[in-house]
Amino acid sequence: MTTATVLSVSSFPTNRMSTGSSTFSSNFGGTNFSKMHVSFQFLVPHYNFKNSKIFHKRFSNGLSSRRGFRLSCETKTEEIKIRRCSPYLERTLVSSNGALTSDDWRAVPDIWRSSAEKYGDRIAVVDPYHDPPTSLTYKQLEQEILDFSEGLRVIGVKPDEKLALFADNSYRWLVTDQGMMAMGAVDVVRGSRSSIEELLQIYIHSERACKLGALGFEITGKDLGLCVALAVDNPELFNRIVETFCSKAAPRFVILLWGEKSHLAINRMEGIPIFSYKEIIDLGQESCKAFSDSDDARQHYKYETISCDDIATLVYTSGTTGNPKGVMLTHKNLLHQINNLWDIVPAQPADRFLSMLPPWHAYERAAEYFIFTHGIEQVYTTVRNLKVDLQQYQPHYLITVPLVFETLYSGIQKQLSTSSTLRKILAFMFIKISLTYMEMKRIYEGTYLVRSRKEPSYFVSMLDWLWARIIAAILLPVHMLAKKLVYSKIHSAIGISKAGVSGGGSLPSHVDKFFEAIGVVVQNGYGMTESSPVTAARRPSNNVLGSIGLPIRHTEFKIVDAETGEVLPHGSKGIVKVRGPQVMKGYYKNPLATKQAVDEDGWLNSGDIGWIAPYHSRGRSRHCGGVIVLEGRAKDTIVLLTGENVEPLELEEAAMRSSLIQQIVVIGQDQRRLGAIVVPNKDEVLEAAKKRSIVDPDATELSKKQITSLLNEELRKWTSGCSFQIGPILVIDEPFTIDSGLMTPTMKIRRDKVVALYKEQIADLYK
Repeated sequence: MTTATVLSVSSFPTNRMSTGSSTFSSNFGGTNFSKMHVSFQFLVPHYNFKNSKIFHKRFSNGLSSRRGFRLSCETKTEEIKIRRCSPYLERTLVSSNGALTSDDWRAVPDIWRSSAEKYGDRIAVVDPYHDPPTSLTYKQLEQEILDFSEGLRVIGVKPDEKLALFADNSYRWLVTDQGMMAMGAVDVVRGSRSSIEELLQIYIHSERACKLGALGFEITGKDLGLCVALAVDNPELFNRIVETFCSKAAPRFVILLWGEKSHLAINRMEGIPIFSYKEIIDLGQESCKAFSDSDDARQHYKYETISCDDIATLVYTSGTTGNPKGVMLTHKNLLHQINNLWDIVPAQPADRFLSMLPPWHAYERAAEYFIFTHGIEQVYTTVRNLKVDLQQYQPHYLITVPLVFETLYSGIQKQLSTSSTLRKILAFMFIKISLTYMEMKRIYEGTYLVRSRKEPSYFVSMLDWLWARIIAAILLPVHMLAKKLVYSKIHSAIGISKAGVSGGGSLPSHVDKFFEAIGVVVQNGYGMTESSPVTAARRPSNNVLGSIGLPIRHTEFKIVDAETGEVLPHGSKGIVKVRGPQVMKGYYKNPLATKQAVDEDGWLNSGDIGWIAPYHSRGRSRHCGGVIVLEGRAKDTIVLLTGENVEPLELEEAAMRSSLIQQIVVIGQDQRRLGAIVVPNKDEVLEAAKKRSIVDPDATELSKKQITSLLNEELRKWTSGCSFQIGPILVIDEPFTIDSGLMTPTMKIRRDKVVALYKEQIADLYK
């Protein structure tokens, strides 16, 4: 501690009179910067506000024009300020000031120093669709993260404070996220497509009461508000949420990642500073320079390093079964992913990845952190530009959700269907032969899933192997011809020369088999937000179709009985539980939910139904032992009046193979038979009706009865091999969307909300 004369600043409306008993005071409404900068100088001692162009520009036409400030002088004991750093990222600064450092990564931002040292001048990120389009090397990316982190310190952000980051995929999201983490703050993340109500709920739930306003101004009375600040994607999002947030949340300040501040509805942000992304970077650059040039400036701080057990981020669950819960992920949780995903994705320097998932989603986020430690090049794309970018950039890997692979599958099928009759017949014949060839190949290679614990005899195994070998040998020449004539063209259109990695949802079996048949490697993985998220995945060397692969390193799985909790043997179906270093610290402000999800021994209840493949020493499944197979969500299980339990996922995946069905939700809880809510693909339904002469060739629409009849036929056709059949169906016109609240931001259908919305129609359906 040191004794010093300190100037403090408090804000008040300019039309109020100043009163006070301090030894020295002066009111100013924004024109006397010589007084104003002195006050800021004491808040951040090493930063020269007097000479800062950014400071003068920011307060010459913003906050100062609307509010006055009270300047007071008093003598008091000055606390040494805490400067928390990522230990390896800022190793030089930390070690020179007496704090402990480590050669190992202790915090997520530590990875950037290692990557900059190894891959400095390699391209790290390419962001072509934002203004301005950007390309950064690893050295430039590391420096931008450091500058942003320092900029946050300049504007008064302190360690452990929570900052909301509501934005979509871009390199600036990555810099903002890592800048926040690097100075010890906790980011609370969500995408721009979430509803205002959901964003507000997340923002307020993660707040922490405070006594300091923006930039350290003292605020009292009705001004006492939330300590959380807000970083938003663009002016459109800002203008959509500003009225609600200002009336119910009142952030200390706002950071705009993209776009111009002139497009903001700032009339509702009275007294709340708004910073552009560039202003934060510029403030950070000036502060870093001042800090490095002055030994005296560094003496005002006590240096701490981020602990691996510190909370790095709050990620709110997608809310498929209720309100989102805030998952507390530590640096240790995320570092486990970074250190252990190479077995799944053996990335090499200069490999190119396409990124299109929401970056706040745990799957995309962990994958990004990991791949940047291996010198790859990441190109940001969008759903709209994916098709073009796959051709243009020819990525080595595509890490995404099943919906993208389903979309690619549907697009390929549609393109083949619109070819000439001869080409269409030839293409589909080739695909059918390749599907059979790959099935035989799985049998003789021992990667054909079998649930039975009974091992086949040696004689039966040999016959099975020999039969599969002979059939595969017969089909191989046709399969190779198909690769040359048909599949090579598909490959050139979609790139993905090494692998597509699917996660965040269930990968339909027919999509999985199709890509295997045409020679595009697709690996399926599994995890939850609560496990950071990856817990299991298929390896390139053991890509067992129909499974989610083996547990990743340091991770355990077990299957338990849903009622008794008894551990079940391999091959038995039950509730999947997971344990490992990646399991969350808990749900924020929700100890009861945490206790329900994670038991005393650290086992996380996934809520999924599955089984573990038995170990066999011979036969068609001899290399499948230990892989995990999922069969649906326990909460999604439909219990019929007959007492039978039905997993709707099997039926829905089968039905979605029909080009006539856009979306489907199987229903039937407490009913005698199953039903379904179906969103038809209207163009395909109309085309099918014309082909079957149900309507005239020039017809432009169908009756509801005709659509229902066609869909019933399709459902019978595609679900005939399932354990249960679908009865009555409710055909609706409007698809389930994120904007309607019927899908999560990660494109999962919210079953409970769909059923609640159509409650009356469902009741009529079963009358």
